[in-house]
Amino acid sequence: MATEALRCVLLADRHVGLAEGVRDLLETTFDVVVMVADEASLCESARCMHFALAIVDLSLTRNNGLALIRRIRRLFPELKLIALSVHMEKHVQEAVIAAGANGFVLKQFIATDLLPAVDSCLRGTP
Repeated sequence: MATEALRCVLLADRHVGLAEGVRDLLETTFDVVVMVADEASLCESARCMHFALAIVDLSLTRNNGLALIRRIRRLFPELKLIALSVHMEKHVQEAVIAAGANGFVLKQFIATDLLPAVDSCLRGTP
C-alpha cells in the first residue's frame, strides 16, 4: 500500500481515544503516524514535514469542518486528504469531496474502510 516515499501520515483528531485506535490501524501500513489534536497543530505539522497523506476529522474544529478542508487544500495543494466524519448523510460526503478532500470515511466504519480508502487515495483512484 504505502511505498518507500510514503512512510509518514498525519492524523488530526481531537478525540484522543479514537485517534489512538486509528493510529494503531495506520501503523500497520505506515512507519510513522504523527497525531495532532487541533487545527493549528495540523497546519504547523504539515508545514514542517512532508506528508503524502493527512487524515482529518471534520470535527477537529468546532466551527466548520468544510472550511477546514478548503483551508488545508489551499495551503497544501499536493497533500492527499481523507476526511473522517460521524455524519452519514450523502450530502455531507459530497460537500467534503467538493471542498477538496480526496476521500471520506465514516467513523463507524474506520476498521473496515480506512485502509482501503488510504490505498485508493494514494493511488489516485476514487
